[in-house]
Amino acid sequence: MRFVYDHDLHIHTNISPCASDPEQTPSRLLKYAEDNGLRTICVTDHYWDETVGSGASLQWYLRQNTAKIKEALPLPKKDGIRFMFGAECEMDNGSRIGVGREMTEELEFIIVPINHLHLTGITSRGDETPRERAEMLVRRFDALLDSGLPMKKVGLAHFTDGLVYTAGTSYDVLSLIPESEYRRLFGLAAKAGMGIELNMPAAKPGFGWYNDSFELGIYMIAREMGCKFYFGSDAHTVKGLLAAKEKAERTIDLLHLTEDDKFELARAV
Repeated sequence: MRFVYDHDLHIHTNISPCASDPEQTPSRLLKYAEDNGLRTICVTDHYWDETVGSGASLQWYLRQNTAKIKEALPLPKKDGIRFMFGAECEMDNGSRIGVGREMTEELEFIIVPINHLHLTGITSRGDETPRERAEMLVRRFDALLDSGLPMKKVGLAHFTDGLVYTAGTSYDVLSLIPESEYRRLFGLAAKAGMGIELNMPAAKPGFGWYNDSFELGIYMIAREMGCKFYFGSDAHTVKGLLAAKEKAERTIDLLHLTEDDKFELARAV
């Protein structure tokens, strides 16, 4: 059976400092779910748990503490729609992931953007070569897998996103990682039960930073290695929500996804 687009597990509200749309509220996200026939959605505002520790380099994130992301609670309810409370938890340049034990248990879904290498001083120096960034990405993927987080409720956020190398394109970095490494990493991710996020801008013709066939090839390798997928719009604005369904449906066709490829938390209950 063809993969059913019935969820969005990566959405920001205006609680995230980079999401300034005043209409991007939990109630608006619920309407988005209703309008698009979604059965499961998850709010994932940017988060750094104060119990993990801090540092001068983390100033942007220190305002995104536990009390801040909990401003979204209680989440609105609607029969037939599961609305989960999650967070996008940063990994810093020391491979610390910004979520402590208590919140690991409380959050229903945790997404980790190992490729947020545009955050100079937080995740990178800012002057690394594409090869250095490729090596960093592999190390950070391994660090996530070794983090001790409960992988069955963890998602790898937007792996092919252009933020891995804003001085060029994601292809400049991702093409330097050998296929054998992709197979090793995605094989470990599949074994651990971690979800792999799909939200490729290249799935919308004429939009995106990527070499489409190369980007698709990475996710095809992940599928071959047994990974399970979920969709996340990463929408920061109401406008961002509008394109999500079209992009998702095209991605499903491009990757020939079936319901067997769906991440467990993305399944309707």
